[in-house]
Amino acid sequence: MSKSLNQLTIRQAQAKLEDGEITSVELTRACLGRIKKTNPKINALITVCEAGALEEAEKADERRKNGETGQLLGIPYIAKDIILTKGIRTTVASKILDNYIAPYDATIIKKLKKAGAVLLGKANMDEFAHGASGENSAYGATLNPVDNTRVPGGSSSGSAAAVADDMCIFSLGTDTGGSIRCPASFCGVVGLKPTYGRSSRFGLISMTSSTDVPGPIAKTVEDASIVLSVIAGPGENDFTALDKPVGDYSKMINKSIERIKIGIPRKLIKDTDKNILKVFDKLLDKLREQGVEIIDIELPHAKYGIPVYYIITPSEISSNLARFDGIRYGFSDKEAKNLLEVYTKSRGKGFGDEAKRRIMIGTYALSAGYYDAYYLQAQKVRTKIKDELDSELKKVDAIMTPTQPDIAFKIGQQVDDPLKMYLEDIFLSPASLAGLPAISIPMGEVKEMPVGVQIIGKRLDEKILFRIGSNI
Repeated sequence: MSKSLNQLTIRQAQAKLEDGEITSVELTRACLGRIKKTNPKINALITVCEAGALEEAEKADERRKNGETGQLLGIPYIAKDIILTKGIRTTVASKILDNYIAPYDATIIKKLKKAGAVLLGKANMDEFAHGASGENSAYGATLNPVDNTRVPGGSSSGSAAAVADDMCIFSLGTDTGGSIRCPASFCGVVGLKPTYGRSSRFGLISMTSSTDVPGPIAKTVEDASIVLSVIAGPGENDFTALDKPVGDYSKMINKSIERIKIGIPRKLIKDTDKNILKVFDKLLDKLREQGVEIIDIELPHAKYGIPVYYIITPSEISSNLARFDGIRYGFSDKEAKNLLEVYTKSRGKGFGDEAKRRIMIGTYALSAGYYDAYYLQAQKVRTKIKDELDSELKKVDAIMTPTQPDIAFKIGQQVDDPLKMYLEDIFLSPASLAGLPAISIPMGEVKEMPVGVQIIGKRLDEKILFRIGSNI
């Protein structure tokens, strides 16, 4: 049975576009049709750009008629609603920015426009990227398309759900401590967190500036490699973006992995759901059959990644979210009688519970008398975690763990237990704190729900992730 157009991968869609079998307008209409049918239930998108998408698709078709080619020319995608898109509402899933219209494009959006990709809309998410479930949105929770009673993971919840539900051919997310990899695992798609600085942060609404990085969510490892080849590299106005060569990552797809060494931190993953570990061990056997050497490694400080992350992240949030004050842009409470009330009422009504929680934790950690005990100590342990990962990656080519310790949990199951929610990122936060590239790839199912495997590589060595990942 032939696939519907919206079910195609980037590679498949591009082949049909090049052969003249389909047009970008037809491909875009297929995705928009799927969005109209299923988004009211799944709630993956906050804003749909139907007219703009069809206009961009027509332009892409015209460019192709004029002899232009490109791997993303005419390919429809969705962007997480934390990424600025000129003339289009960017809410960060928060009431405080409900009607904010971005005045310029993020660098990665500019690059995709230049490549001819077609923006379908803006994806739902945990407010200000605060969460691992997709439930912390002012516009309602996103549901997992595999099982609508379960969460899709977060914070790039809509981005992953949209790809899994074939609303788009690929999407963009952001990953600060697992926000691409977690929902990719829960929804059964591929999610890549590039090396910190590999793709420009300019035009992202800041959450944790020292770990934020945009990356692709896709249907296949090859598709993720294609998108990274377009969005990677430096851009104006971002001094953290690395000016390093960007190759054609898709050349690593299906390349032999014989003699590659992969490290497994057994002590770190020992408390993972036993059924997930069975799937994981079966995958390791498959890799051994392909000539991979599996080596047990030690990461004694990785277990402290969550407490470190949840001191550093709220501290940076406390600073970054100070700009949303009801004065310059966004929601402003009209009942305020003086300047102090403008601040307190606007922020009190505009921010959700999780945003407020993190602002308070961060402000406390940075306050006089506590800075040394919390923030400074967390930065020291962060350095330890980074050094350990770098040291082990000198002995092996990559490190592998399950992406998540459990399958996607039920909607509402952990809403009242923020600590348990934070622990969802236990395998994900170390790579973020160290600035290393990491990818989540589907490795099987447990209780009819997808589970992912995480591969972590050396700094700027995304190639090894694609090479190993395409053989899974």
